[in-house]
Amino acid sequence: MKKYANNSPEAQARILVMQMICDGNFDPAEIDELEHLHVYEALGISRKDFIVVLQDYCNDLSNEADDEGQIKLIDRDRIDMLLDTVDDPKKRLLIAALALDISKADNEFSDAELAVFRHMLGRWHLSLEQLQAAFAAI
Repeated sequence: MKKYANNSPEAQARILVMQMICDGNFDPAEIDELEHLHVYEALGISRKDFIVVLQDYCNDLSNEADDEGQIKLIDRDRIDMLLDTVDDPKKRLLIAALALDISKADNEFSDAELAVFRHMLGRWHLSLEQLQAAFAAI
């Protein structure tokens, strides 16, 4: 798995990428939602660099394939490792809020997306109420 500096725009983007593809369905509406939510500006990353993070993550996943080519999109150890690359509380709140919004972009919150999102909240000791409170004034 490619290494990014903790709390870097790339580390944050990779968590969003993980959330976007954890259900195995990469919906173009999710990319459109990135524009709508001004994700690139919020993270401090260009659209091009975000796409590079997406490509790198997909390459990392394919490198983890077993002998039959099976890929585990949801792997607790990998997810925890990625989540641990963001330890700034404000950035965690932002990423969790963005992950929630992006997951809803295709009007379907899959079981896989929900499981990963819940795990994110638990790992980071966040609640939906905290997300709502943090962004209610915006």
